[in-house]
Amino acid sequence: MLGNLIGGFIVVLVGANLIGTVADEIKAAQDGNVTGASSTILGLTTIFFALGIMSSGVALAVGGLRSAGLV
Repeated sequence: MLGNLIGGFIVVLVGANLIGTVADEIKAAQDGNVTGASSTILGLTTIFFALGIMSSGVALAVGGLRSAGLV
């Protein structure tokens, strides 16, 4: 249980630290020859990254709480 909770917090912390780097790289990629729908989808990549980090952290935490019988 405690391992899953700590793992969830570590995933969130590492993901939060990487969001700036991901956003910078996405902006650099958009400065190239990317237009239209491709640029829009590329711009949404940062949001999808943040949602993935959040959902994996929550899933690990809930799994730890479920194994302890708290959820």
